[in-house]
Amino acid sequence: MLAGKRILVTGAARGLGRNFAEGALTAGARVVIADILEAEGRAAAQALGVPFVPLDLAQPESVKACAAAAVEALGGLDGLVNNGAITNSGGRSAEELDVATWDRVMEVNVRGTWLMTLAALPHLRRSGAGRIVNIASDTALWGAPKLLAYVTSKGAVIAMTRALARELGGDAITVNAVAPGLTLVEATAYVPEARHRHYVEGRAIPRAQQPEDVTGTVLFLLSDAAGFVTGQLLPVNGGFVMH
Repeated sequence: MLAGKRILVTGAARGLGRNFAEGALTAGARVVIADILEAEGRAAAQALGVPFVPLDLAQPESVKACAAAAVEALGGLDGLVNNGAITNSGGRSAEELDVATWDRVMEVNVRGTWLMTLAALPHLRRSGAGRIVNIASDTALWGAPKLLAYVTSKGAVIAMTRALARELGGDAITVNAVAPGLTLVEATAYVPEARHRHYVEGRAIPRAQQPEDVTGTVLFLLSDAAGFVTGQLLPVNGGFVMH
């Protein structure tokens, strides 16, 4: 499915990102993983047998260095999965949210996604069939309460996906977004049990969501089979939100 494709996955030290990287490898791709969590990232890279690159999405120079290192390791770039993100605002209402937290979430999730895309663009253009997959969230579709900064940032990622698809289509680069539901990974360990139950009970497929549930959609969007799919948002949440 991805034989010979050169893929960079951000936020891949654990959780969804690591699962995307592993899935891409199984599908025949060559992969570099990047994350701010260096110890976990290096351990994941060793386990998967792929290069690891440290990445701080809040630092423009780190983003540029990450793209350059990935290209050096792979000899080019055919696909980018913008998975790296933070939450930070969970459990607080709009009135309780502070400006510093809001700015930090936007800096990483929105500006970081934009900067990572910019850093990868020259290499994706040279690919002749570049693929960008942005990981959004279905919280931006149903307006999850007490998660305002994160929800807003993921809504911005969805809008960015559409605008970039218009700009980059002439370069044969597709840009799509995947919106997972609440998934059982390390990053969601803080979520109250009541919210997990709310998701399970509200899904058309009433069970907990696993990382593997999302990976197939990401791999499809990275593949040649999705060459005429761009600017799209694919919710993967068991039917909690039907878009």
